[in-house]
Amino acid sequence: GEIRGQTLIDVGSGPTIYQLLSACDHFEEIVATDYLAVNREELGRWARGDPGAFDWSPFIRHVCKIEGRGEPWQEKERRLRRRLRRILPIDVHQAQPLGSPLRPPADALVTAFCLEAVSPDRAAFARALAHVGSLLRPGGHALLLGALGESFYLAGAARLPVVPLAEDDVRAALSHAGFVLRDLRSYAMPPALRTGVDDVQGVFFAHAQK
Repeated sequence: GEIRGQTLIDVGSGPTIYQLLSACDHFEEIVATDYLAVNREELGRWARGDPGAFDWSPFIRHVCKIEGRGEPWQEKERRLRRRLRRILPIDVHQAQPLGSPLRPPADALVTAFCLEAVSPDRAAFARALAHVGSLLRPGGHALLLGALGESFYLAGAARLPVVPLAEDDVRAALSHAGFVLRDLRSYAMPPALRTGVDDVQGVFFAHAQK
């Protein structure tokens, strides 16, 4: 809909592309970012179509089915590869997360399960949100997908801490960072999805505007 433009930046992409599959239809350039070089390298392998890169085709097919336009999944894959033009290092705890301003500033940013997972407390979460907000042009849109009430998740043998957020924490952080909240929705995690790899209580989706 209204969220479209020239440049979208994905903050904390990880090694994944699922969060960009619909976005690639609405932006000419997508900038992926991650703190870890290993994740950026994995994204690069997929973007280049290197042998041995993770096969995202089942996920792309599923998104095409949800969108219901009858588009061949291969076309969406080609479009995302064509528009994923930059894969950059980022540190959301720095006032300049990319080391220098994004040129031109992004029309929109998306971040999925990142800021709460890399912040030691709520104050750091709010500061990180303000830092990444500097990558947006005035009037630009921010789309946040994150965890509610989560204190840890497991990655193999590693137990990684997460700052437990409530809806009010998300509202306050967005306001502090200079955003106007347009929409906030949350969903309780059903028992069937509580598999023991984390203690997440729910998921939030926020749409805000700078």
